[in-house]
Amino acid sequence: MATKSATPKKTTKRTRKSAGTKFSKETYVKWYKDMLLIRKFEEKISQLYIQQKFGGFLHLYIGQEAIVVGAASATKEGDKHITAYRDHGHPIALGTDPRVLAAELYGKITGCSKGKGGSMHFFDVEKGFYGGHGIVGAQIPMGAGIAFAEKYKGTDNVALCSFGDGAARQGALHETFNMAMTWKLPVIFIIENNNYAMGTSVERTTNVHDMSKIGASYEMPSFVVDGMSPESVHEAIEEAAARARRGDGPTLLDIRTYRYKGHSMSDPQKYRTKDEVSEWQSKDPIEHVLGVIKENNFLTEKEIKEIQDWVKNEVKESIEFADKSPLPEAEELYKDVYVQDDYPYVKEYLA
Repeated sequence: MATKSATPKKTTKRTRKSAGTKFSKETYVKWYKDMLLIRKFEEKISQLYIQQKFGGFLHLYIGQEAIVVGAASATKEGDKHITAYRDHGHPIALGTDPRVLAAELYGKITGCSKGKGGSMHFFDVEKGFYGGHGIVGAQIPMGAGIAFAEKYKGTDNVALCSFGDGAARQGALHETFNMAMTWKLPVIFIIENNNYAMGTSVERTTNVHDMSKIGASYEMPSFVVDGMSPESVHEAIEEAAARARRGDGPTLLDIRTYRYKGHSMSDPQKYRTKDEVSEWQSKDPIEHVLGVIKENNFLTEKEIKEIQDWVKNEVKESIEFADKSPLPEAEELYKDVYVQDDYPYVKEYLA
């Protein structure tokens, strides 16, 4: 039986902007290109997962793409990003080559985590992406720790810490919020609020349905954001980043979004209706951005087709790269982990 319908909620501060003038042609084109790449990459890997081309867990970001592209366009080089295990969109939006991401899914040595992490543990320090974490809510205190390091080093970099509405129930969030406000850490806490913690709706996990209110007892500036609009996300992140860079501390953003697919590939999705999914799909961020591009004549039909063909080829080449890449050698078991070099078995094995 389906739970209470998670219909699109009215935002209280950041609302969807009409097609227009504030953002440049280049920004809209990049948003479209990146969101389409994320979407098509995930559609392809979901097919391959069903074909058992790789194992482990697989959590898709389809429907939520506007959050990562809006965050990426509103931040700068040097800023840090950390998230949960629904992490394919973040590195793509930050510029990671999808080839190394596909290779990571396949457990290959050419993957972004040398084939050791899989879907839930993507990582790219050079792009400012610090994971990809499988423990629910673990990235919340880690995100604040990254922000503490930036403040300690005297940079003006900001840490963006993303987590789901389910992870917001972890006790570590409250300890982290208290420290972050007390120390005025340059961190933006982003609730990627897709309405469901696995299969449990927000309404069934808390009496406080407006999750932006979580920051109230810490006097943390907190806002609701339309997560289906990259414009709204960009503006909210931009303002929060400016606050952090001034030394005024963290911001909490309740970014309302929706995942079109299940929590993971094994999710039968019996807790929601097809009508609910369709209602959210009518606000699809990729179609919205493409509409703005066409309305403002930013690209010709030919140029749009060229982007679509480029995305299709990138996905194709990414899977081919993953297929052809070698598996890790056995000695990789002893690398990138804490190990006692003089332990007898290790010395014997590596001799």
